[in-house]
Amino acid sequence: MVVVLALGCVLAQDNPAPSLSQDQIRDLIRQTAANDMENDKRQRDYTYIQREEQHHLDGKGQVKSTEVKAYEVMEIYGEQVQRLIEKDDKALDAKSAAKEEERIQKIIDKRKNESDDARRKREEKEEKDREESRKFVLEVADAYNFKLVGTELVGGREAWVIDGEPRPGFVPHMKESKFLSKFRGRVWIDKSDLQLAKMDVECPDTISWGLFLARFQKGSRFMLEQTRVNDEVWLPRQVAVKVDVRLALLKNFNINVEQSFRDYKKFRATSRIVAVEDVQKK
Repeated sequence: MVVVLALGCVLAQDNPAPSLSQDQIRDLIRQTAANDMENDKRQRDYTYIQREEQHHLDGKGQVKSTEVKAYEVMEIYGEQVQRLIEKDDKALDAKSAAKEEERIQKIIDKRKNESDDARRKREEKEEKDREESRKFVLEVADAYNFKLVGTELVGGREAWVIDGEPRPGFVPHMKESKFLSKFRGRVWIDKSDLQLAKMDVECPDTISWGLFLARFQKGSRFMLEQTRVNDEVWLPRQVAVKVDVRLALLKNFNINVEQSFRDYKKFRATSRIVAVEDVQKK
């Protein structure tokens, strides 16, 4: 933490030609990633609307079909749940809406009647997953050579712009980390909050993995932009994903996905929700 505070002092200086060492940038990346993990926890205290637009592409990259859905995202007894509310920007018909309400009520009933032993096992698994995420963050910071390229405004706020290129000789300690060397990207880190404001990651080469030799094609891309909510947390504003995957013996899955997030509302004093009506009132 002392190193991070020292780094914060460096970042606060009015320097037209900033220069940071690899160790300083890695500390910045680790701190930002840790802050983002805290954001993920706090996101569960909010309901919000998530709109997802999927564009399925043909072999020439032209859109052949589009599907649009919108969800209300909420927390039910510690579980994040999506309730479908729109298709193709139109409200669900009465039958589909009733089916969704029935599905949500089943989740509520299941959690309400969960045994102490089952709840303990679920919470232990969730903690294990969080620990794995923390380990992965450390791997990310070690997997790249970073370069501070300047500053830009993101959402009207000044952010540091940092490029990351795979570091030769990186030895992953987690199986999930072995693919880090296949990606490169750029991150924008809010100077005031040391929060991830924006991220753009691309796959410069084709990646093959798995028993069925799935291939992540060159040019696949992930982009994220976040926004400050209630002066306490940074949450997603929009996500864009371009994925071109080919499975052995099967056709390509070439798809562009655009997600937008809106209407963040803090709602949870406790996680006790006992009926669909209560979920909707929140």
